[in-house]
Amino acid sequence: MGLFDRLRGDEGPRVAFFGIDGVPYSLVSDHPDQFENLTALAEEGSAGPIDSIVPPESSACWPSLTTGVNPGETGVYGFQDREVGSYDTYVPMGRDVQATRVWDRVADDGRDATVLNVPVTFPPQRNVQRMVSGFLSPSVGDASFPDELGDYLDGIDYRIDVNAKLGHDEDKTDFIEDAHETLDKRFEAFKHYVQEDDWDLFFGVFMTTDRVNHFLFKHYEEDGKYQEEFFEFYRKVDDYLGQLREMLPEDVTMMVASDHGFTSLDHEVHFNEWLQQEGWLSYEDDDHDSLGDIADDTRAYSLIPGRFYINLEDREPRGSVPQDEYEAVRDELQAELEALEGPDGEKVADRVVTKEEAFRGDHDDIAPDLVVIPNHGYDLKAGFKGSDEVFGLGPRNGMHSFDNASLFVDDPDVRVSDVDLFDIAPTMLDLMDVDYERGEFDGSSLV
Repeated sequence: MGLFDRLRGDEGPRVAFFGIDGVPYSLVSDHPDQFENLTALAEEGSAGPIDSIVPPESSACWPSLTTGVNPGETGVYGFQDREVGSYDTYVPMGRDVQATRVWDRVADDGRDATVLNVPVTFPPQRNVQRMVSGFLSPSVGDASFPDELGDYLDGIDYRIDVNAKLGHDEDKTDFIEDAHETLDKRFEAFKHYVQEDDWDLFFGVFMTTDRVNHFLFKHYEEDGKYQEEFFEFYRKVDDYLGQLREMLPEDVTMMVASDHGFTSLDHEVHFNEWLQQEGWLSYEDDDHDSLGDIADDTRAYSLIPGRFYINLEDREPRGSVPQDEYEAVRDELQAELEALEGPDGEKVADRVVTKEEAFRGDHDDIAPDLVVIPNHGYDLKAGFKGSDEVFGLGPRNGMHSFDNASLFVDDPDVRVSDVDLFDIAPTMLDLMDVDYERGEFDGSSLV
């Protein structure tokens, strides 16, 4: 039972959700000896691999996971989005998420939510019991509500994110140490507020797992120099999740999930360089570093990760492709993307998805026309500064995957089969006995 367990009368069952950003299910299932607690959770409850969303990028994934709807409804498509009717771009934050979050539904039901470190939630909401925003927040103080939460987090030297720049060094020692320290503080805060036991929904995210995967995943998959350090980090993650499970009162169902899978990275693909070489994209002059620098004759451009936009007349400010040629031009680009091969002769794209297949909703006016879902090994880039080569390799050796995300639920009656991120929010609400309209979600409850 929680340290401050209290009688809750008829307020209903509760859920504690712990996000493990970017953890592939196969990492756990292939190494039960390294993940004793998650393995026990799978055996005693329900678990399995699930699909992410299009595109499988954290800035788009977490809004979809926490709302149960696709980017056409959330209005967030990636780390960088384009303003409607403009070439200006912006980094989406919490206020840009247009759909209803699961904790908003809990609050509307008259119940309390504690929300800690969820990406794309800045600035913190004030309709929940407490929130510290996650990824992209400027500081702990600015990201915390109420003030007492920020004071506590500052007092334990809480960190919103790991220092990812340390991962760029060939020697990963400082990065690994920083990752452990960030993880430790995250667990300390989670432990503290789990044991406060005055919430109905606890929603907290460990994002350091994603950071470690970006810089150490190939060491894991290929028996590299830092493989043992990789497992040491994950044994700690598993231990912390086990401790949190032990703290939960009997009326709480524990859920653990990732927003996408992971795989080793072999090649970065600089798609705007490819578009330029293939005659799709050109710039006004040699001094270019943003979308606004493209020339009037540009037919297509790309934003990360693998999102492609036709430079369409009457939609883009200087659109060069007439409306009546849209389908033919898009088909041409799709065919070229599907045929693109990497340095090893393998296809870059597992598939190329059209906007109609992937997105629907009231906020699909900035949806990409095509999205490339890459084969494992290809990381899709899209800068506007230009690069000498289409294919390259940077400091990261791990990349996101659409498949093989994770879901664990401490309830043997939950079905984890043919599942994607959209199913998590309605499942959470069903476990809490919170009413909702079935048609409000792109997914469905697994209960």
